[in-house]
Amino acid sequence: MANILLILSILFVVISHQCYGSQPLSEFLTEKSFKGAFHADSFNALSLRSESDASAKAFAVHVSPQDGLKEKDKIDRLPGQPDGVDFNQFSGYVKVDCGRVLYYYFVESPQDSSSKPLLMWFAGVPGCSSFGVGAWTEIGPFRVNKDGKTLYRNPYAWNSEANLIFVEAPAGVGFSYSNTSAYYERIGDTLTAYDTYTFLVNWLERFPEYKNRGLFLAGEGYAGHYATQLAQLILRQNKYSNQTTAINLKGIALGNSYIDYESSFYGSLDYAWRHALISDEIYNGVNSNCNLSLVIQSDSCSEYLNLSNNVTEGINPYDIYASLCNSTPGAAPYSYVGPCSTDYVSDYMENPEVQIALHANISTVPYPWKICNDLKNWTDAPRTVLPIITELMEGGIQSFQMMFSGDTDSAIPVTSAKYAVNKLKLSAKTAWYPWYLQNEVGGYVVEYQNLTFVTVRGAGLFVPDHQPARALALFTSFINAQLPPST
Repeated sequence: MANILLILSILFVVISHQCYGSQPLSEFLTEKSFKGAFHADSFNALSLRSESDASAKAFAVHVSPQDGLKEKDKIDRLPGQPDGVDFNQFSGYVKVDCGRVLYYYFVESPQDSSSKPLLMWFAGVPGCSSFGVGAWTEIGPFRVNKDGKTLYRNPYAWNSEANLIFVEAPAGVGFSYSNTSAYYERIGDTLTAYDTYTFLVNWLERFPEYKNRGLFLAGEGYAGHYATQLAQLILRQNKYSNQTTAINLKGIALGNSYIDYESSFYGSLDYAWRHALISDEIYNGVNSNCNLSLVIQSDSCSEYLNLSNNVTEGINPYDIYASLCNSTPGAAPYSYVGPCSTDYVSDYMENPEVQIALHANISTVPYPWKICNDLKNWTDAPRTVLPIITELMEGGIQSFQMMFSGDTDSAIPVTSAKYAVNKLKLSAKTAWYPWYLQNEVGGYVVEYQNLTFVTVRGAGLFVPDHQPARALALFTSFINAQLPPST
């Protein structure tokens, strides 16, 4: 049977919808390719190719009145919150279009928040919540206990270094919603970028003290699209629009991110083979029978893809050495992040008292909050965002870009990132070297002009969850425009 060849379909068993309420990145990309969503020029509307190109001009952003909304969004206290919280939290909705709102959660730094930058974090799969994954299992100030009711402090929270903002985008993710069904028929990369930009402009009106603050964009997985496309749009809008809405973009950090179709495919294949997850027969069979220039693949290709899926079933693709979770009957036995942690987050978010405290679900939508929702009609996504990355490197961002890769992730592994960087044909500014934290090798670094590539030893795709101390050290270096320490 013919099969669609997309970057991760060669390697990984499909994760049960019972476990996450959504697809993993592999299944998402595979399914969307059937619908013609992936085209090389899908993101032309956000291109900055020339002064004369009409598509490069700014678009009008609707700015809604924001008076008094910041005060209403302030969180008094979250259910189960530990004592001694010394920072401000806000959450609520921002209107991005008629009948469409995006939900956000904002955490200020406990020290010197008035001088620290903003960081916007993006989750790894379309349909998955940056708030649910990023804030509660990776870089946010709290983690959820096993009881699904109480919280404990994350000692490696990134709000020690920056003010953190998490937005559930696009509408249809988490608590964000649209009241028009037609919206869900045209959702994709382009609309997500426009809505997220509109969110930012309006949010900065609600929090005007942050208007001139430096902004960093970061995330993992599909953040390779979200963050780069938003950065490109910000730069275009800064150039052509009213400067009162200019956003002070400083840098981007992409972790184990999907940025290039070909690099991701071959990087995943090579990683699986070199880590003894697939046999020589499967490795050679895929290389010999699958043609990336085609959409519909041969029966022989399909056979080898199915074999690779079968032999890797039961392995956590996001961290091949990670423990498994068996807490949910009938669910796939592994989690996107630490064992079972997404289960605890879901239990917490579905608590009506928690939703009231978070100013969430004001529409009383008739379905439970899920850490991931299916977005079946994703309409556009380019096969590569390398041209955007090149553009950003050539002077668009005042600081620099960083690609970081946990070296135990097989979904979008370190090999995929290296192959993508090689396509940029850059000359090394600082040669490959080991970086250190607490007298141990944290990973390896190579610096190019305005781009740094870093590996994180012992981390999977969700680096801040798998190696929180190393992730925080890496982030601290990044926002201070420094390389990770060599000693």
